[in-house]
Amino acid sequence: MSDELNEIPRTAPNQEQTELNGTIKQPEETQEAAEIADLSKKGYQLLKENKISEAAGCFSKILLVDENNNYALVGMGDAARKRGSFRDSVEYYRRCLAYHPGNNYALFGLADCYKALNQYHKAIEIWEQYLLHDDKNITVLTRVADAYRKVRDFKHSKMVYLRVLEMEEHNPYAIIGLGHLHYDFKEYRDALFYWEKMLQTAQENVDIRVLTSIGNCHRKLKTFQEGIEYFEQALRKEPGNFYALFGLADCYRGMNRQELSLEYWNRILEQDPRNKVILTRAGDAYRYLEKYDQAVEYYERALNIEFDTYAVLGLAIVAKARGKYDEAQESLKRMIQQDPRNYRIFIELADCYLKKGEKNKARETLEEFQKLGIRNNGIAEMFDRI
Repeated sequence: MSDELNEIPRTAPNQEQTELNGTIKQPEETQEAAEIADLSKKGYQLLKENKISEAAGCFSKILLVDENNNYALVGMGDAARKRGSFRDSVEYYRRCLAYHPGNNYALFGLADCYKALNQYHKAIEIWEQYLLHDDKNITVLTRVADAYRKVRDFKHSKMVYLRVLEMEEHNPYAIIGLGHLHYDFKEYRDALFYWEKMLQTAQENVDIRVLTSIGNCHRKLKTFQEGIEYFEQALRKEPGNFYALFGLADCYRGMNRQELSLEYWNRILEQDPRNKVILTRAGDAYRYLEKYDQAVEYYERALNIEFDTYAVLGLAIVAKARGKYDEAQESLKRMIQQDPRNYRIFIELADCYLKKGEKNKARETLEEFQKLGIRNNGIAEMFDRI
């Protein structure tokens, strides 16, 4: 008898059944479902329009009626994610998945949140779950490959990027990803292959980041003249682009064209006058050009921002160049105590002793570095000269 009472009616109840059994309220339920559907539709439309608070209001109304509604929980997760409240967003997506396992939208959103929180291993785990339901989704596959790249898993990252390219030969995200992957692992020629492939695909509408990435590959390969060409193209597109200016300055530095490198270091400093690294690089350029007053000015500007080993080293080298060997030695000895594995400091200190005719002390300085068990060509070459 109890089984009969609990059985779901196969047909819509008639008026007599409705009156006899107060638990059957199909018309009201239908109306409630319609209201939820309208609120859900409205909420997602508001999300598209970036009206996040209004959208969240719609989803909250649904949850008051149906606390485990999958559309509303995903909607609240999406709203929190758009606001950048990733931890709140995670809670909504996880709540949805607790009641609706395998919900693709919740899985996608949750993985994206973990990625934004730099929890790449968790993101990979969730995206792999997503791919069980949809293993041909190129957007998800490229995200998985990106995440593997972030955790420095070269093998799996490359494998997934190449899988995307098998499905879509000219997919820009996979090509760009492979460029970044090989660059991150210092495989600059392979990186160059993919960036140039991207350049061929894009042609006239090439992204400035592709140009600076190709330039950076040439910079790392020390093919500076070729790198200059791409950085100049980037600068024509965007005259104040930091990466293009830095690339040009560093290429000219590599070619020992310090007067040209200075032009671009100073252009960066016009935009960012408190950039400690650039101030030190500019100081080095002035020092190479034997413009010692300007070099000292730039090094001191860098040190007024924050301590910088290379600015202090630069000042010591200027002192040595001006014949102030004792001053340079004292500074370099203090630096060795702070940075005992920096071979350049030992070379400069040994050179100070050589300038004073104290060869034994120069040898002792170089031997002190060798006792650290670090092999260095610069140290070995100086020993040979002595």
